[in-house]
Amino acid sequence: MGMLSEFKKFAVKGNVMDMAVGIIIGAAFGKIVAIFVSGVMMPPLGMLLGGVDFSELAYVIQPATATAEAVSIKWGAFVQTSIDFIIVAFAVFLMVKAMNNMKKKEEEAPAAPAEPTKEEKLLTEIRDLLKEKS
Repeated sequence: MGMLSEFKKFAVKGNVMDMAVGIIIGAAFGKIVAIFVSGVMMPPLGMLLGGVDFSELAYVIQPATATAEAVSIKWGAFVQTSIDFIIVAFAVFLMVKAMNNMKKKEEEAPAAPAEPTKEEKLLTEIRDLLKEKS
């Protein structure tokens, strides 16, 4: 039972929930970037390079035969996926940088002065009473 309650504490912590939300949003963002790269960026780039479709670029090691498919290295898909990765990595970098800047500003903000303790308040009252009497 101890392990189950320990897991419950872990799973309900705010950090774990934040991480889960981040993973879900990151996966959705990755799909958006993949579509952006394959559907928006690569077609004009391929057109500039003479009408090349990057997803089809491959180096054929062994041509197709009647009984077997061609063996090829699909380097165009690799280039496209690498561009996807660079865009996602840059977006994550910008997000982490913005979060670090916000944390830095919070740390730099001066903390409110500590309120005097009961003893200090009492001593202040005694001091003030003694000044009044003299």
